[in-house]
Amino acid sequence: MAAKDLVIITDKGEMRNWSRKKRSQGKTIGLVPTMGYLHQGHLSLIQEAHKHSQLIVVSIYVNPGQFSPSEDLSTYPSDFHGDILKLKSVPGGVDAVFCPKNLYDYSNNGKQKNKNENENCASDGGGGVVSCVEEKGSGHETWVRTERLEKGLCGKSRPVFFRGVATIVTKLFNIVEPDVAVFGKKDYQQWRIIQRMVRDLDFAIEIVGSEIMRNSDGLALSSRNVHLSPEEREKALSISRSLLSAKSAAEEGQVNCGDLKDLAVKTITQAGGRVDYAEIVEQESLEAVEEIKSPVVFCIAAWFGKARLLDNMEINI
Repeated sequence: MAAKDLVIITDKGEMRNWSRKKRSQGKTIGLVPTMGYLHQGHLSLIQEAHKHSQLIVVSIYVNPGQFSPSEDLSTYPSDFHGDILKLKSVPGGVDAVFCPKNLYDYSNNGKQKNKNENENCASDGGGGVVSCVEEKGSGHETWVRTERLEKGLCGKSRPVFFRGVATIVTKLFNIVEPDVAVFGKKDYQQWRIIQRMVRDLDFAIEIVGSEIMRNSDGLALSSRNVHLSPEEREKALSISRSLLSAKSAAEEGQVNCGDLKDLAVKTITQAGGRVDYAEIVEQESLEAVEEIKSPVVFCIAAWFGKARLLDNMEINI
């Protein structure tokens, strides 16, 4: 079977026009937002999107709005040519790839910048923490926030992250105008935040969460895995193993969250990792629980070498 023709679009006006033309023909559109350096986990999102829509748009955009100046924006891996080859080979194909150069460049809309833009850089609300967008002085000053859901888990150590995610996803929704958008549940908090944002702001878009893809040894697939040495990669298996142990223990009646978290932290630390957080939270509200009495998710972020890895496991008892 011949590969489906794939159109590459870089201009947001052209992207919007493409979507509107297809929708006028009665087609439904599924969006899979990515930052590129695609792996099998991303391709599984595309396969999931095919279950919900007729046409597939994949966005490839490394969003500076979700990185602080001290984070790894400049070293985030990239392989656009490889990404396109993978997208052409995915079962069912991809109809369009949206890969804008800079979604915070408004030079065509007005050349005058705010004279006090450095003073007006939005922060985390009390510390002057800014994103790479504000550091470069683009003039962008409108941000979308889910005020409660963004505060815990990754939000504690990455105070600009989720307002950057919510803002860029809002921009993508306004440009692509999809019927469905698919997000991986590896980034569990991100998925729940986008669900809440769509509900609260009345986007007419179905948000689908796709299950975590893992290597055969259990390591969750991530673009950042490329930064792991072979030794660090082996040690990083302690994350998924600790989550699986916690799930098994909970199913056998060990429902004290403090004990489950302590064991996971000990396991990862002994393997050489540095734990950012290990939290057991309610699946929708993301509120921490002390004892498992209803469905929860155990979320972990940990550093191995220069790579900050995320993983989680739902516990439904």
